[in-house]
Amino acid sequence: MEKPLILVTNDDGITAPGLRALISYMKDIGDVVVVAPDSPQSGMGHAITLDSTLTAKEVIIDPDNTETKEYSCSGTPADCVKLALQVLLTRKPDLCVSGINHGSNASINVIYSGTMSAAIEAGIEGIPAIGFSLCDYSWKANFGTAEKAIKQIVQEALTNGMPKGVVLNVNIPKVTNTPLKGVKICRQARANWKEKFDKRTNPMGKDYYWLTGEFELLDKGEDTDEWALSNGFVSVVPTQFDLTAHHVIQDLNSWNLNE
Repeated sequence: MEKPLILVTNDDGITAPGLRALISYMKDIGDVVVVAPDSPQSGMGHAITLDSTLTAKEVIIDPDNTETKEYSCSGTPADCVKLALQVLLTRKPDLCVSGINHGSNASINVIYSGTMSAAIEAGIEGIPAIGFSLCDYSWKANFGTAEKAIKQIVQEALTNGMPKGVVLNVNIPKVTNTPLKGVKICRQARANWKEKFDKRTNPMGKDYYWLTGEFELLDKGEDTDEWALSNGFVSVVPTQFDLTAHHVIQDLNSWNLNE
């Protein structure tokens, strides 16, 4: 039987350790093609390139893995998926996985995430897609702790399929001396970033600003991704890209808009 074709991408760049780990895990499951940004694209959200050209070149990052085709793309994570589906792949992938991101994409972070936007772009095109993130920003993070959960989730997605219009946002807690407690299906926690801009002046006397902030959790529920992560569980949030607030349509229809 033909192996499933898995498109692998990320937002940390094609040389990122998290991506290299995800490639190795996916090789155990199917045929892998990689299309990833040539430089870090964290926080790009669903940006696409409109005012300049895109390039993609085949590269060899891992000399011991020359059987996996890899393309380095000059664009954003969403660009990578678009280019892969429209130009670079010879057949439609059975699954798109994005990550493993260096750092959390739980809660409100999903809005800004290039990792998740790549998965969402695949989902828009009707391809089952999953974004994976490890809650450790270190370039030397131990991604091995996530291997079992990632493979299990991917296998289940390939076996059972995924609902149309939904992609999975998977976050793995940072653990050291204790094993992961399991996997929980969650909702997105209500939270935001309490942001401020640090004003500085460069040697030429010109002011510039550095974005800083603190994560503010506003949700005490025990069914959220943030609760799961803080208690040692992998969080899986089904995420939709239909942004319609369906539950308020009836209320808005009561407005006097046509008089």
